[in-house]
Amino acid sequence: MDGTSVDEVWYTLVQSMAEYGFDRVLYGVTHSRTGTFLGQSDDFLVLSNHPSDYLDAFIRTGAYVDAPMVKWAIDNVGVASWRHIQDRARAGDLSEAELRVIELNQRHGLIAGYSISFRNATVRTKGAIGLCAHKCSQDHVDSIWTSYGREIEMLCRLAHLKLTSLPSPAPSRPLTPRQREVLEWVGVGKTTQDIALLMGVTNATVEKHLRLAREALSVETTAQAVLKASVHNQIFLSGS
Repeated sequence: MDGTSVDEVWYTLVQSMAEYGFDRVLYGVTHSRTGTFLGQSDDFLVLSNHPSDYLDAFIRTGAYVDAPMVKWAIDNVGVASWRHIQDRARAGDLSEAELRVIELNQRHGLIAGYSISFRNATVRTKGAIGLCAHKCSQDHVDSIWTSYGREIEMLCRLAHLKLTSLPSPAPSRPLTPRQREVLEWVGVGKTTQDIALLMGVTNATVEKHLRLAREALSVETTAQAVLKASVHNQIFLSGS
């Protein structure tokens, strides 16, 4: 999967999925998962080509937490047909909240698709992708998957690996080169005095860079800043 930025990788993935018939794609990854809680929304990376009115209703209101396939993705690793939703509906196994999400999707013509939940290196990370063939039947989508499912899954997994290795366009302000440098030195165990000597600046200047880095990352402690910058691939960058 080519691309040196999140935007480039995402564009390539969306174009590839459209060629297979999946014209609506929703990808999400969090690095702050605890159990069934996906963490703070500010730490999510969410990419989609769904219309903004649908994303407003599904993502920004928090309705996604009750989506049957999102719940499936949290608890599982692998691939699942959205027929899973039909099966649960017939069994009377859907909550009122889940039914409201299904009704929302139906109003937007989102009734058929596949979801892939990725295996990740840490328990705090969870990534998944939903592929939808807009206004198509599940029978049609299942036939696509029978023919090309392995290829589609491979492309999505490659994109996920690439996206999680690139600096995340998180809502936090980007770090400056000096802020990255001081966090990197902290990350390898250097003290404020050590860093001041290494960078040729005063202790006060180092403290200023650390304070601004904490503010940019919306965290309270330097340890939290190092962790957040690391999981969002904003420090220890090649060529930085």
